[in-house]
Formats: sequence, C-alpha cells, structure tokens
Amino acid sequence: MSPRSSQVSQTVLPRWRGFNLLDMFTMKQSGEFVPDDFAWIAGWRFDFVRLPMSYLRWIENGDVYKIREAGLEPVDRAVELGRVHGLHVNLNFHRAPGFCVNPPREPFNLWKDPAALDAFCFHWELFARRYRGIPSKQLSFNLVNEPTNGAEDGMTRDDHERVCRAAIERIRKIDPDRLILLDGLSWGQDPLPELIDLGVAQSCRAYGPSSLTHYRASWVKQGEDVPVPVWPGVVHRGEAWDRTKLEEHYCPWAELARRGVGVHCGEGGCFKFTPHAVTLAWLRDVLEILTGHGIGLALWNFRGPFGILDSDRTDVAYEDWHGHKLDRKLLELLQEF
Repeated sequence: MSPRSSQVSQTVLPRWRGFNLLDMFTMKQSGEFVPDDFAWIAGWRFDFVRLPMSYLRWIENGDVYKIREAGLEPVDRAVELGRVHGLHVNLNFHRAPGFCVNPPREPFNLWKDPAALDAFCFHWELFARRYRGIPSKQLSFNLVNEPTNGAEDGMTRDDHERVCRAAIERIRKIDPDRLILLDGLSWGQDPLPELIDLGVAQSCRAYGPSSLTHYRASWVKQGEDVPVPVWPGVVHRGEAWDRTKLEEHYCPWAELARRGVGVHCGEGGCFKFTPHAVTLAWLRDVLEILTGHGIGLALWNFRGPFGILDSDRTDVAYEDWHGHKLDRKLLELLQEF
C-alpha cells in the first residue's frame, strides 16, 4: 500500500478502492450480481463496489410508476453481499427516468420535463425507503451517471442543479443521513461547486485523455487513422498529455476537496485495445495523483474489457482464476494503492 501524505486534499470519504459491477447495467446483462465477485474483490483487499443500473430492470411494461419487486431483489442481495464481505456498495442509476448517457434516448428529458423529474424522484424515494436504516458507511446513492455538457439534451447547469436539489430533498425526507454522491458534469469531468452547500459528495472520472483510455472503442467517435496511444506523450485534441497535464486535470477536484467536499473517482481505466504497457504506465500516474489527494478509484469494470478478469486483451499473459482469465499485473498495480 502506498503511503498517503498527511496533507491530502480529500478527508471526508474513505479512500475507497474497488470496481464497477455491471450485472444490471442494461437489459442485456444477467440481472443478478455474482457472489464470487464480492468475495474475490474483498479477498484482494478492496473495499468498494459501484453498481451502475438501469431502472428498466425493475419497472413493469414500461410504466415508470409500476414496480416489479423481482427486479429489485438482486439489488437487495448485492447490498447484503457488500455487508457480508465488508464492501461499501454505491448504487447508481446509469439509466434513470429521463436520462442515460448511452443510447437509446429516454422518451422524456430529465433536465426539462417535470414528468421525468417526478419519476426520477419517485425511484430514488423507493430506494430511500427500501434501504433506510442501513448505515452510510455501508451504502451510498449515486444519483445519475455522467450528466453531459448539455449539447445533446439542452441541459443547462441550472437545470442540473434544480434536478439534483429536488431529488436530494425528496431522499432526505425519508432517509436524512444517507450518503449521496453526484457525478460531475461533462461526463464526470467537471466539479459542481454550486452544490457544495448540500453536503453531498462528488464523483470524478479517470478517463483522461479519452484518445488513450477509449482507443478504438466502438462507441467513441475517432478517425480511422487514430494513432496507437503512448504514455507519456499521447496527443489529444492537438495537445500532448503527460504526468503534469494529468495533475492539472485533477486540480479542480483537489480544490473542491479542500473546501470540505468528499470526492471519489467512480470510474476509470483503459479499454482493451489500449496497449497493456501503456495502460499500466498511465494508470500508475493516475493512481499516484489521486492517492496524493486522498481520492479513491473504482475501475470500470471488474469483469470485461476494462477489467482485471476476462478483459479479452491480446497482449496480456493471463493467469487462470477459477476458470476466468486474470490480468495479474493490473491487479497488482491496483493493490499497490
């Protein structure tokens, strides 16, 4: 474990270290979290799981107010698995009523439509009632994944603030002490100083620069001749990135933390086509910088193309792990911090 400075910026939250588990991420996944994942994560000395979920998993026939109990029971089991294994569980609406960063677009707009905001608050009230009494050291709410910069959905910063304040007020009427995290704007990149007074924590990302972390990812617009990334020195939008540029990137988050806001990095990592050596070198710099600020990181994902298991990279000497392919070098790097 790397030593932490006594002058770290972030002191409100534990420096959680862990992974995103994607079993309720979309309707394509199994819908049931895997007990072994929780046991292995804890056994490797991590302490955090984030569960990005689609609300479509627990509604009936597209009716946002008709709840299907069987769709929520896997969340209950995940929360209990977290308790059993000593992992903090962070519940996130990746697809929320009225917004998702990924297609397809929602039939209404969380940032503009009162009906969408009412539905959004209804679902968070449902979770607040369901998990009221579980201490915040075990469970937190992450309201909505990666609100954008507004270019596609017309969201303004005022719209985002209004939605967050309304949802937080509704949650706290039911569960006053629940720990709540807000993703930064611009896909988790920009802090939210206008919401400091709410006493909530905020979540950043480790996806900078995206020309390195999302190299050849199918959902990212890149030219056909995009060069293979290197580290340091990858060029993103005409600017070369290195350790100094990364430090500058996280300065606003460190400043937010110094103002008494809890900060955590809820997602990060490199897609499977980024060369493995480049991934490890870049991630070491990220981890050193975040650790220096007292900020923890949850890798996206645990199993899959960003993860330590079954990432499908072609340049890794995998180790067998209970029938899975383990990237031991990536695991050991994460364990250092």
